[in-house]
Amino acid sequence: MFYRVVRSIASFIFRLLYRIEVIGRENFPSEGKLILCANHASNLDPIFISIAISRQVSWMAKKELFSSKILSFFLKKLGAFPVDRDGSDLSAIRNALKVLKGNNILGIFPEGTRVKGFDILNAKPGVALLSAKSNSLILPVNIDSNYKLFSKVKITIGKPTDFTCNDGQTNNYNEISENILRTIYGLKRG
Repeated sequence: MFYRVVRSIASFIFRLLYRIEVIGRENFPSEGKLILCANHASNLDPIFISIAISRQVSWMAKKELFSSKILSFFLKKLGAFPVDRDGSDLSAIRNALKVLKGNNILGIFPEGTRVKGFDILNAKPGVALLSAKSNSLILPVNIDSNYKLFSKVKITIGKPTDFTCNDGQTNNYNEISENILRTIYGLKRG
């Protein structure tokens, strides 16, 4: 309920401030577990994506956002949970797997931080690990915008894909994550 109220308010405000265009909405499944992966250039990206889709997304967010008690409370009420980007964070992995076990949507930025453009070296293996461990499809999403007020924000939703069975191997997480990142940035051209 809290998520829906906040999403409605954010949708109203952000649609006044930006021209949001969503392409591929028909690719978004109405039920079932899913890992939503998108490029990440702005702190506004999770808001835009959450506005564009109808189901709640539980975002994996950098632990620094949870240092403020007020912001931490608010983010947790929205379903977000912290991750330590500098090491193996077993607590974040457990939280992510719990989200997926509940047939919900996990939101991850596979580059691990905001970046200005495509660089295959930015792909982190964690998203592939979670996909393989939870047997979850990946929903690639591309956000294209300059993020200036009243500018266009183009959100392209790709088709849910099982990246782990391309070659029958699920243990090459770096390569799988690189393929996920290529797909995300490929949506911009598509």
